[in-house]
Amino acid sequence: MQTSIQTKDDFFSSKVLGHPAGLFVLFFTEMWERFSYYGMRALLVLFLTSTIAAGGWEWSKADALSLYGTYTMGVYLTPVIGGLIADRLLGYRWAVILGALIMTIGHASMAIETPTFLYIGLGCLMLGNGLFKPNMTSIVSKIYKDHPEKKDGAYSIFYMGVNAGAFLGIMICGYIGEKISWSWGFGLAGIFMFLGMLQFYFTKNIFGSIGLLPKEEKKLQALQNADSTEIKEEKLPSNIVRDRLIVVFIFSIFTVFFWAAFEQAGGSMTIFAKENTTRILTGSAGLTFKIVDALLTIVPLGIISYVLIKLFSQTISKYKLGNLILATSFIIIWGIVLWKVEREFSANTTEIAASWFNILNSLFIICFAPVFSKWWESKYNLPGPLKFGLGLVLLGIGFGFLAYGSTAITSPDIKVSMAWLVFAYLFHTLGELCISPVGLSYVSKLVPAKWIGFMFGVYYLFLAMGNKLAGVSGSMIEEITHKYSLTTFFLIFTIIPMVAGLLIAALHPIIKKLMHGVK
Repeated sequence: MQTSIQTKDDFFSSKVLGHPAGLFVLFFTEMWERFSYYGMRALLVLFLTSTIAAGGWEWSKADALSLYGTYTMGVYLTPVIGGLIADRLLGYRWAVILGALIMTIGHASMAIETPTFLYIGLGCLMLGNGLFKPNMTSIVSKIYKDHPEKKDGAYSIFYMGVNAGAFLGIMICGYIGEKISWSWGFGLAGIFMFLGMLQFYFTKNIFGSIGLLPKEEKKLQALQNADSTEIKEEKLPSNIVRDRLIVVFIFSIFTVFFWAAFEQAGGSMTIFAKENTTRILTGSAGLTFKIVDALLTIVPLGIISYVLIKLFSQTISKYKLGNLILATSFIIIWGIVLWKVEREFSANTTEIAASWFNILNSLFIICFAPVFSKWWESKYNLPGPLKFGLGLVLLGIGFGFLAYGSTAITSPDIKVSMAWLVFAYLFHTLGELCISPVGLSYVSKLVPAKWIGFMFGVYYLFLAMGNKLAGVSGSMIEEITHKYSLTTFFLIFTIIPMVAGLLIAALHPIIKKLMHGVK
């Protein structure tokens, strides 16, 4: 496979699992960034609401969830600026590197555990993510710009890397933060963010001319006569460009509904896990959980390590240092994982960390992303609006399990089975696979190439709205539960996404016309 920018390029001459090896360099870089983000995210609300005796700050749920919503909003708001900076000034590569460095500083600040450094840390994480996030997806878009039929599959594989990082971050940072030290949990997130930055820096040449400083990339394109695709796009009639941008806007609006509900995972659903779910197990139940937890930890890490070995076989000869850093990261991870498993098996009772349930989303992504990737590349592939509609309906069904499970909670002392959370996360994950990677893919296919970075930023602006709404609505959990019931609270997130899903599915004929042939 070749690009129109550079026909003889390591990125396209070496393949891993049917895709260019460079996609998996992005896979692992994004994995470590998501490790740091989700590792910290799993701890933030728990840390803020825990008692002083438990090392927390004993904030109210409303205040903690409000800050959580503001932070997650900022994480998706700053990419608007980050995309512009990369497009006009830094280029995608240096934007990613600088963003990763700023995020490392943010995690280190949070590990100090003072109010001042908490806000400094959250600010750095917002700014750094703004430079990092849109430009990683922009690199993927550039790579596959001449192969749009493979974009859905490529973004699904890339999204598997996102969730592999989330899985490891929640599992390790969450466990250490809750059971050892909040500071160590926050600090580990920063360590692996730094290692991810180094790995990307020392392997960046695998991308050929993609993502260089804007002036350098344009010069190479001119010299190699590689701008034919972009010229064709520039000559598209203005009405087609306008209609396709309208479609991006429609998809963006419906992502607000999705993320406003989905992001309850780091807020109200974590509180539900902490306060309303049976988490202390003894006897055979405790042993069974330990075995299952060990398998859930080791098997996915083994699969990710297999992908790592496949990448090594293609890139080790030319990118030794980058591969060495990546290998060192995994050696550390394996050491922590084996220590965690041994520690749990030596304990007399089993207390499941409240943050543990968050790994289910990432685990299900790792399991189902390849299946969905094959589905989107098959003859049974669904149109974009139907994918969005299905995703929103599945999300609503997930909250339906929580609403039903909550009917048994008639007093604060009653705890319900963890099965309700497991089913909720399963259906949320299936819904996410229909929307999140697909949304990124459609933005890249519908938007003119010269606007890619900026429009990814705009798309993330809508995600920011959804995340803030998640914090605002989640902060009402105590008020709604006290006035009505916990079931009522979760029913809100059951009904609204399902109605939105049916609505966008009904809009499919109109959206199809506006896409002008893009599939």
